[in-house]
Order: sequence, then structure tokens, then C-alpha cells
Amino acid sequence: MADVERKEFQVYGTERKKALAKMKACLQAWELKMPKVEPQVLDFGLGEFYKTGLIEYWIANEIAEGYCGKFLFVFDGQTCPYHHHDLKHETFFILKGAVTMNIDGKKIVRKEGDCLAMAQGSDHLFTGKGDALLLEVSKPCSANDNIFANKSIGDNGVV
Repeated sequence: MADVERKEFQVYGTERKKALAKMKACLQAWELKMPKVEPQVLDFGLGEFYKTGLIEYWIANEIAEGYCGKFLFVFDGQTCPYHHHDLKHETFFILKGAVTMNIDGKKIVRKEGDCLAMAQGSDHLFTGKGDALLLEVSKPCSANDNIFANKSIGDNGVV
């Protein structure tokens, strides 16, 4: 998923506009601004955005330089689905709000100011406990390195 738009996993039209407006209202209340990049409003092709989805702002995916940075926004109760990466190591920093992280079957809550490293191969998901904004710093994102437990996402769970 390097610099791919992932069109088949995104929300479009009125639903996209409403989701972005709702997120922007939350960010405005937090007095935060997002970078001037096109956000990805993702439902992973499942058609249930407010249950399974998130909004991503990709800041950088510098493959040659070896790093990636993204802002990840989830609404209250919204989940980024259970998955792992064979190549990518990630570190999450909770900027605003809180999330429940499920890592290899263990649930932990991470709150504003918390940091969490995610090693390659660690199965994980996160769910908003209220609206939440995370910063992800990682190795570069690459195609076919997102392996989802839900096999209806992507090609047998591989994206």
C-alpha cells in the first residue's frame, strides 16, 4: 500500500463529506489542524465505516529513506480491524482521546500522551474510546504487508 490510494477501501460521496465534516468539527474543538494532504476515509470495503474504519492523513511514506508517518483518526466505537504486518514496525502516539488496543488477544487502554511500539507480526487492532487521534511512525508501508484476520478484506485478507 505504498503510495496507493486504496480506492476500493475508501468511502465516497455524501458519506465521505459527512465523515470529514464530523472529524473536522472534533479537530476544531481540539484546536488542531491536519496537514494539507488528501485524507483517506477507509471502510476496508466492508461498507460499515462507523463500525470498521478510520481516517488517515499520510504525511510521508519515504521508502528509500526508510520511514512513514500518518495521522490516524477514529470515532468513538470505530475500529481499525485486526491485522498484522510482516515487514512494518510501527509506533503509535496517542495525541488526543483514548483507544482500546487489542494486541495478540490482550486488551489495553492507551490514553493521550501514551506511546506504544508494535513489532512486526503482532496482531493488533484499535477502537476509539471517544474520538481519538493517533500519530503512527513506522517503517514504510508496502503493498501486501497488511494481513487482516477478516478474509473478506482485500485478497483473502491481504492488502
